[in-house]
Amino acid sequence: MDGLRDDGNLGTVHAPQSLWADVHPDPPGPGQKPGTASVVPGLPKVAGLSMRGVNALEVVRADIAAATAQDQGTGRLVDPRAVQRLALCTQAVDGGPDCPVRPPVLHDVTGDGRDELITALDIDGQVSELRVYTVQDDGSIARILSRRGVLEGVEVAAEHLAVREPTSNPEKVSVSDYVWDPEAGIMNLSQLTLDECPGKKDSPTPCSSASRG
Repeated sequence: MDGLRDDGNLGTVHAPQSLWADVHPDPPGPGQKPGTASVVPGLPKVAGLSMRGVNALEVVRADIAAATAQDQGTGRLVDPRAVQRLALCTQAVDGGPDCPVRPPVLHDVTGDGRDELITALDIDGQVSELRVYTVQDDGSIARILSRRGVLEGVEVAAEHLAVREPTSNPEKVSVSDYVWDPEAGIMNLSQLTLDECPGKKDSPTPCSSASRG
């Protein structure tokens, strides 16, 4: 018979308790916001507005140098170890065998028909600095995404860029989905989800990141 029924004692509902409600972080200073677009100084204008032919290592070097000077050691914009890591790169186009800058990927994530430059600087065996650059209409190169993390995987599809990172649950990874925000001029976080580790049933540690030099 339908109607009201007693499900028993469901426990006591407690309101959330705020911890350290009176303690707040200082707001970022000028230029200390990793999510803002930033023209990389010291680079020549790009002919034809195409990233093809642009030296990715030179872009990363210029960007890291500028961010480090602006950051002043706070670690907000760039890992303090980044400059030291870049010193391992030679003058070769690919930076040489010990260069921690990943091979660049060209993909249109802004939807304007022009490819963006996607790369990452590996800081140690886990932490990396993910960087995405675009060519603006005046030919200048601008950083439109800066993300530090443990990059379990980076995927591009259409105008989306997804960053997969391990979590405290060995069977789950977090997936941050970034999409182009034309008003802000950057890649903005649009969705944050949890996903199962690929092949978790076949491997005892399916989400462990491979060691990087």
